[in-house]
Amino acid sequence: MKVVNSLKTLKKRDRNCRVIRRRGRVYVINKKNKRFKARQG
Repeated sequence: MKVVNSLKTLKKRDRNCRVIRRRGRVYVINKKNKRFKARQG
């Protein structure tokens, strides 16, 4: 999991990437390809 300031570029890395808010943090997750994970802040 990467921790980054901006998720905009990470969202476009793969077609199945989704931006999700959990417990006040913003995550990019990908069910099909698990390596595209990131967290903001």
